[in-house]
Amino acid sequence: MSHFRLAVDIGGTFTDAVLFNENTGQIHTDKVLTTQSDLSEGFVSCFRRFRERSISDPEYIRYIVHGTTVATNALLERRGARVGLLSTHGFRDVLEIGRQIRHELYNLQTDKPVPLIPREWSLEIPERLNHNGEVLVPLDETAVISAVEYLHQENVDSFAVCFLHSYRNSRHERRTKELILSVLPDASVSLSVDIAPEIREYWRASTTVTNAYIAPAVTNYLEKVEKRLTANNILIKPHIMQSSGGLMAIDHAKEKPVLLLESGPAAGVIAGAFFAEVAGFKDVITFDMGGTTAKMGLVIGGQPRLEPEFEAGGLSGTGAGLSTASGYPILAPTIDLVEVGAGGGSIA
Repeated sequence: MSHFRLAVDIGGTFTDAVLFNENTGQIHTDKVLTTQSDLSEGFVSCFRRFRERSISDPEYIRYIVHGTTVATNALLERRGARVGLLSTHGFRDVLEIGRQIRHELYNLQTDKPVPLIPREWSLEIPERLNHNGEVLVPLDETAVISAVEYLHQENVDSFAVCFLHSYRNSRHERRTKELILSVLPDASVSLSVDIAPEIREYWRASTTVTNAYIAPAVTNYLEKVEKRLTANNILIKPHIMQSSGGLMAIDHAKEKPVLLLESGPAAGVIAGAFFAEVAGFKDVITFDMGGTTAKMGLVIGGQPRLEPEFEAGGLSGTGAGLSTASGYPILAPTIDLVEVGAGGGSIA
């Protein structure tokens, strides 16, 4: 009996699936309209169509890989969670201040990206570490509880915690998470020590807040995918494509959805590099015309260009083609892309 690998990519217009027969090498493809009301339905509908064509049975699916735009769409369409930020005393305005650069250098009227959370949901917590991670001011646990209770009254359902120099000592942030969950056991909590444990306060806070902003939507979607797969007797858990072109376990993706912001576009560049190498080309430009956006990537020496950081929601892309300071800074590796909102479906 043949065994199969299943790959599903959900775009703004179409959901595409590929079924690969490990025994024969045969490839089957399918395409359906993306089910905007519930993206998980489009995920499994392709498999049902494969089964209706008597191509595969659920128990013979050995591996599933998935590329998705759900994280990107939640950010760009501003459909994320209501997020509260807990920061070190004196640093509540880190998102408002940002950086002293503009994406239109000579335009005095240009605007910075609007923070994902309003200032009144950014609260200060008395605590302080020095640059070596040594405690200067102990964590005020009472202040944490009070902040969580206030944010809960504001219907905040996701929390970002970003304390100064916590990348050198995670103790205060991890204790803060324990306190948050003691008050709100079902809350989504993103810690900078888990999401972006690196120096540079604004980038770290921006990355953590972005993760908290999209986490509930991404988690809800991935859980629906798991339930629908189980309902169709598919017990294999999918792996999710990262912005870097690598893969991550679905449980890891729920915790760090910020790593999925360029999930779908990155997969296109990886595929382009593979087929270019098969054709004997090491240096190529890849072009991906999607339903919502058009993407272009650069492959040099057979390797896609990789950026250690990028700006989500920028005017033209993630790396070299980006209008700097036009998006939300993200400390995460990503395939370098240039994107424009001119996909086929958008034009139609």
